[in-house]
Amino acid sequence: MATAPGDYLHFKWHVPLHRISIGVRQWRYYDYGPKEVPPLVCLSCMAGTADVFYKQILFLSMKGYRVIAADAPPVWSHQEWVNSFERFLDSMDIHHVHLYGTSLGGFLAQLFTQYRPRRVKSLVLSNTFLETRPFADAMPWSSLINWTPGFMLKRYILTGIQDGPHEPFIADSVDFVVNQIETLSREDLASRFTLNTTIASIGRLLLPDSAITVMDTNDYCAIPQILKDQLGERYPGARRAFLKTGGDFPFLSRADEVNLHLQLHLRRVGVEGRPDLIKGSSWRDDAWNSERRNDDTENDSDSWKNTENSFSHLENGTPPSESAGSSFSLDEQISSSASKSVNAPTVAPEQNLKINSSGALIEFSTFLVLLTVVTEFSAIVLLSLISLLPFHVLVQVILHSGLSTKIVPHL
Repeated sequence: MATAPGDYLHFKWHVPLHRISIGVRQWRYYDYGPKEVPPLVCLSCMAGTADVFYKQILFLSMKGYRVIAADAPPVWSHQEWVNSFERFLDSMDIHHVHLYGTSLGGFLAQLFTQYRPRRVKSLVLSNTFLETRPFADAMPWSSLINWTPGFMLKRYILTGIQDGPHEPFIADSVDFVVNQIETLSREDLASRFTLNTTIASIGRLLLPDSAITVMDTNDYCAIPQILKDQLGERYPGARRAFLKTGGDFPFLSRADEVNLHLQLHLRRVGVEGRPDLIKGSSWRDDAWNSERRNDDTENDSDSWKNTENSFSHLENGTPPSESAGSSFSLDEQISSSASKSVNAPTVAPEQNLKINSSGALIEFSTFLVLLTVVTEFSAIVLLSLISLLPFHVLVQVILHSGLSTKIVPHL
């Protein structure tokens, strides 16, 4: 299993995972940000969990927005999902929401808007669709889902992910989602397959197109292009946001761009962040420090900082500077290096070399003295064994014959 990204470990450490019972089932969810702000509720694709939106939770909560990422318990019909989601919101005393859904999550977000129009204030739809019939037709064995082993359901999901080389950000997003798939039970997978293949379509929504943002990637995506085109035709007045690349999981692979579009959408529908209500230290500083300690997520940290720079320039109407994203990191490294060296003794390179060389010579001289003593004593003992002369006479002979070795003095 691949090592978890540093910012994800930071997220898990600071943001608790909640569980709430709805009937005999439990919803899993993350809820972070000022409770006074209307929440943005994130609904994942069939292969995802609430954890896949951790980058959105980190960034938007830092800006003063409330973000909820939720995992529904296993349900077996669209109406059951709508009822369960409504009870989930009721249990949290949430009356109006802004929904961000991707793939199957986007379809369910539209379905909830259709059946509970008064509760949804806006929609952000990413790589999603209006009807499930194409997926039912492509899966003729859908009636056997409840009897299909979990490993076969996981394998079927993985076949929908494009193989081959990816750019690093997309490859990392795929690895992360694959790891999340392993955490899903057979019942969770069967429920999601059932929702994705039960034939249904989205009717006309009472929500105006001006409250909808459609955000799609222009490269490979598991959702057929014809279905994404149908979605665009259904909401001609919606704001369109195109990501040049990002694959199936742009919320991970292009989190900086996705976060930017989400923040713009929320502002456009009248939701302003309340950073003044955030307590404690800055999420940004903690998260970036955590990322710099993990070499595998260095690029994610840079993209996160570039997001804030891009947004500030977008508001000012000026193009972002290419060097602005790296200036913060460079300054911090300089100041960090300076602070670490305050109490360190300053030694010139030449002086350090001299000290090390002298120490080595002193140790070597001591070794020669010991070797000389041992050698001479061994010679004296040997001669005393083979000679009939007294021992003190042999010593005098050795000292006067030049067999003794001169001792090297200390330097």
